[in-house]
Amino acid sequence: MYYIVISLILPMPLPTPPNILSRRSSTLLATLGMLLLASACRKSEMPNPNPPSPLTIKPPPSLGFYVVGYMPSYRDPEAVPDQKFRMCNVINYAFAAVSANGDLSIANPARLVVVAEKARRNGAKVFLSINGTPTNWAQMSASTVTRLSFIRQIMNTLRTYNLHGVDIDWEFPSTADGTAATFTALMKELGDSCHVNAAYYLSAAITAGKYPGAFRDAISTDLLQGDKVDFFNIMAYDDFSTTIPYRHHSDLALAQTSLNYWINTRGMPRQRAVLGLPAYGRPSGITQTGTTLTYAAILTQNGSPLADSATVSVTGFNAYTVYYNGQPTIKRKAKLAQTLASGIMLWEKGQDSHDVNSLLKAACDTLGRSY
Repeated sequence: MYYIVISLILPMPLPTPPNILSRRSSTLLATLGMLLLASACRKSEMPNPNPPSPLTIKPPPSLGFYVVGYMPSYRDPEAVPDQKFRMCNVINYAFAAVSANGDLSIANPARLVVVAEKARRNGAKVFLSINGTPTNWAQMSASTVTRLSFIRQIMNTLRTYNLHGVDIDWEFPSTADGTAATFTALMKELGDSCHVNAAYYLSAAITAGKYPGAFRDAISTDLLQGDKVDFFNIMAYDDFSTTIPYRHHSDLALAQTSLNYWINTRGMPRQRAVLGLPAYGRPSGITQTGTTLTYAAILTQNGSPLADSATVSVTGFNAYTVYYNGQPTIKRKAKLAQTLASGIMLWEKGQDSHDVNSLLKAACDTLGRSY
């Protein structure tokens, strides 16, 4: 067997003159540059599969009809049945306090953890309610620097404790000392921070609105009708007198007056109006120190859940009349709020009874709220 091998002999390339090499190199570099530029342009035009979410400022979704219950730091949450937490869709932990320099301090942080866990377990949102002395509120809010520090601490606290919102309980800003303007600035700035990507709710406790003057006028139309505050807890109680007898501090007429003023006169959208209900009683015509009683305590002194007053005694005061809301009045107020507003608020859960005589139960039964 024979194999034939064919050898191809290629001519050797001739040397390229230097000027031709230079031109070829320049052409090659220019071509590479154009290719890289075209490639970069194509990449910039391609959509990013994981674009960053844009930041938006808008209120979180409404909770519908609000049922707000305050839970003070001095109340044992284990003494309040889970069912009473299920009756609410918002639990306000009260309180954290503001200092003059904008620092935030929480009363009993360990209890906040317990309250928040119990609320979440029973389907309720958890807000941190903040109060403080009028002087501290005024000094903190007067400066952009201290307002910013205060707001940063609030936001950090909401994230740390996995809360859902904040409730400002400043009692009260006033047109007489300039705090009306700084309250408005604070609430607008805090509202923007809470509403980044609709993350957190903002509420505020406000005066009943019955009496004209510096406190009532301090709540600006911008706040009432804008979108910075999600809802207002109208404190339609404590209309007492230490000199006039037989005066109820929280009758049905006060609730009607409060809602009429804030909604019809001032233009608060009904979706932001939450009517406050008291779970305690006050006397009239005598001192309020040592004479106020919780609703539960009134019942232990033969007060009736069907009445609005009772004769009671405490140390130093015998057989005086205390005025409170029994179940029939609470039901009427709940129906009024359902018709004219968008929520009720109870101060406070630990003062209510935890049986069939419960005021919160009477309200929820009237509203048709399951628990």
